[in-house]
Amino acid sequence: MIDVLEQIVYYRKQKGWTEYQLAEESGLTQSTISSWYRKNMIPSIPSLEKVCNAFGITLSQFFAAEGDNFSLTERQKELLQEAGHLTDAQQSALISFFKTL
Repeated sequence: MIDVLEQIVYYRKQKGWTEYQLAEESGLTQSTISSWYRKNMIPSIPSLEKVCNAFGITLSQFFAAEGDNFSLTERQKELLQEAGHLTDAQQSALISFFKTL
């Protein structure tokens, strides 16, 4: 079973965000996020949805085990569709660009 708080930390670190930055991006207060860790509480679904939106992922992506199928957000679908029009060299350059962000 997935550890929700560890998963939030994982995605937060992937973005290079502090708890404060996650609060800013998600529209939650920093005290709310901090209390999850202090009290070892699992966030409510509406709060977790806000966190996922800040990370640019869906709830199903958040809970998917590595290698599992999951649905994409509309924005992710758009990115994939547009990337499909690029040459192999352009796609490689785009991937390199994304990795540097």
